[in-house]
Amino acid sequence: MHSAKHHIIAQLQREILPLQGFKPLPEKLVIGLGEIDRAFPNYAFPLGAVHEFICSGAETVSASGGFIAGILGKLMKNHGAAIWISSSATIFAPALRSFGIDPGKIIFVDLNNQKEMLWAMEEALKCEGLTAVIGEIPELNFTFSRRFQLAVEQSRVTGFIIRNNPRKLDITACISRWQVSSLPSAPDNNMPGVGFPRWNVELLKVRNGKPGSWQLEYAGGNFRYLTNIVPLLSGQQRKTG
Repeated sequence: MHSAKHHIIAQLQREILPLQGFKPLPEKLVIGLGEIDRAFPNYAFPLGAVHEFICSGAETVSASGGFIAGILGKLMKNHGAAIWISSSATIFAPALRSFGIDPGKIIFVDLNNQKEMLWAMEEALKCEGLTAVIGEIPELNFTFSRRFQLAVEQSRVTGFIIRNNPRKLDITACISRWQVSSLPSAPDNNMPGVGFPRWNVELLKVRNGKPGSWQLEYAGGNFRYLTNIVPLLSGQQRKTG
């Protein structure tokens, strides 16, 4: 009887997840983030979905951008192009090569108007020829986030929204909500100079998954974990919406 119930529950989960944005993708598109993958209900970083990153200033915007670039480098390894929408134009394109990204495959769009940025983000997410769209958009309500999610469910484009000092953290339709901060780097093999980038990565919310916190660095084209996963108990999760 217990086995039958477990089978029924598992089957229902498989049927419900695609309705919530967790649609299966070809194996060749699986990113493979190790411990972080375990936080998601299908044990893989959700592609063809929208993720939001909450930032509190220029430093955390940079840290979030670096972490996203690490994912983007794997996503664009063999093909594809991406659009990066912002109002600051602070991305140093040549530095993207350290994450395995050809800067020539990124289209940078600089806009000053929030309304224009939201429109550009939605239109870009509809483009099936793109691999990913990154938008540095501070304010995002449920209506627009739902429109973004509906767009990627059709196009299978992966969206990343970087929100710097948002006035509100309302509920959104995004698959996940993250907060990334930088950590001191360590010189490799005791050599002088600056070491590989390191971050504290917090998955604050994830639909039907397990929020958690990780410390990792990006080295040799891969994420390298500094500590094991530290789950956040439901009572300890930050109030972000």
